[in-house]
Amino acid sequence: MATTRSGYGLRARLRAHWPLLVVLAITLLGLQRVVSEHWREGSAAFGLAMLVAAGLRVALPPDRVGLLAIRGRYADALVYGGLGLAVLLLALTITRGSLTVS
Repeated sequence: MATTRSGYGLRARLRAHWPLLVVLAITLLGLQRVVSEHWREGSAAFGLAMLVAAGLRVALPPDRVGLLAIRGRYADALVYGGLGLAVLLLALTITRGSLTVS
């Protein structure tokens, strides 16, 4: 009996996990900003990525959310949103300091 590979191809995996890929892309952009010594912008991007994860977790049905689903829908959204808001507020309120030690 021959099996088809249509459910295991790259397109099928990308279609199944695009919400996580969006969040990871924003996080990688933030990491790039932190590494290039723009740590406030990078931290803000981290917070934004978590807020996007919260929004996607609430907006998407359970069969489309992919690996963003850890607990229940609203528990995930509360944790993602809370962490995202905390990181974003910290990034926007800290005005002094740098990552380098003088």
